[in-house]
Amino acid sequence: MENKTNKADNKLPKGVAATALIMVLGALPPMLDSTIVNVAVKGLAGIFGADLSVIQWAVTGYVLAMGIAVPFSGWLIRKFDGKKIYMGALVLFLAGSLLSGLSWNVGSFIAFRFLQGFAAGILMPLLSTMAVQLAGPNNLGKLMSFVGIPVVFAPIIGPVVGGLIMQYLPWQWLFFINLPIGAVGLVFLQWKLPKFEAGDKSARLDWPGVALLAIASGALIYGVTEVIKANDRTVGILSLIIGASAFLSYVFYALKMKEKAIVSLDLFRSKNFSAAFISLFLAGFATNGPMLLFPMLFQNVRGLSVIMAALWLIPQGLGMLIARPQIGKMVDKIGARYIVLPSILLTLIGTVPFVFFGANTSQWLVWVVLLVRGAGVGGITVPLMADCFTGLDKSQIPVASVATRIIQNIGGAFGSALLATVVSTITEKQANNLTGAYHAGFITSLIFMVVGFVPALFLTNKLKKK
Repeated sequence: MENKTNKADNKLPKGVAATALIMVLGALPPMLDSTIVNVAVKGLAGIFGADLSVIQWAVTGYVLAMGIAVPFSGWLIRKFDGKKIYMGALVLFLAGSLLSGLSWNVGSFIAFRFLQGFAAGILMPLLSTMAVQLAGPNNLGKLMSFVGIPVVFAPIIGPVVGGLIMQYLPWQWLFFINLPIGAVGLVFLQWKLPKFEAGDKSARLDWPGVALLAIASGALIYGVTEVIKANDRTVGILSLIIGASAFLSYVFYALKMKEKAIVSLDLFRSKNFSAAFISLFLAGFATNGPMLLFPMLFQNVRGLSVIMAALWLIPQGLGMLIARPQIGKMVDKIGARYIVLPSILLTLIGTVPFVFFGANTSQWLVWVVLLVRGAGVGGITVPLMADCFTGLDKSQIPVASVATRIIQNIGGAFGSALLATVVSTITEKQANNLTGAYHAGFITSLIFMVVGFVPALFLTNKLKKK
């Protein structure tokens, strides 16, 4: 009897799993969209007759709009039915997708991409909030693992799909592909998703707080983007200063407003939330940054095509996919600390070889190392996300979703920008040392991985309670 009970405890209740699957289906278009479009930027520049620096705003504008929209999501789900907001955000995203595909010039294209990004910025934190409310305290890890599966596939499948569309179909299908997926998602959301009652219908939007967080997120993300791609980094540095100032201003504002602030600083009284929050930022350098370097390394050093470089990333995705189901169950049993610590170590083992790999390294060896790295990376984000919500009151969940999404966006942008800057700086100074430039990028990411051990020591440890 005990074994059967334990087996049942290791699985999500059927109703919960089915509802989570429907929510993930609704969030699938924005998860795939950015990775599909990233690979097509050069082709789109030719189609619209625009400079690469101009068309790059199709990506930058999307990310900026996401950062600006995130603070609104916490207030929306407190004041309105979560189901309606979720479906409304998906409809807005699909409208942006349709309009992007119908763009008549580069200006309209960038504007409609901004609309897509704003919708995605509302949709993704809502997914986290609703998933946590659905899971309850005993299934957080399992559900986060389940919800996170498409996040694993997006950076792997997206570039392949984008490359195939640019090669065999009209470019408009980069965006039209979202429509049938989203339409099916809307049908199931309307049919099967339960209502998520408003937590506080009288909640007022904290305009000063939203404005400060939106400026901070947008300016910081824009700043790192400009610093990496511009010859004159003045604008980027100025933007970073503005973003940092807005962030600091928000801290003082939130201290004054207390629980009335859009993201209350009371969250940071929780040791595990603070540790997970810092770890999510560092994860941008340790996980997101290398994800940018791998396809660049494969194309520029190994000479692979865009599609082949994307296919070479599949072993890492498989490693993440294999690890995730077990990770979710373990988080609920033993907490995040003793999952994240060995996962960081495994990620280190799967990253160190890239400091030595060159143009002629055996492809099988590269794939095996990527598989190991994927298993490590798969054990970092899920426990951190689960730990951000562990022990919080129901009213704090939307606030925590906003805070974690903001720090993930900023950490991912900083991580990608820093590693790309390291590579580009060394390449400019030593044009014949391209391989060495990538080695330096991976060494930089390793430093942040090692630093990540420190906050991980303060994550939840449920073994202590047993």
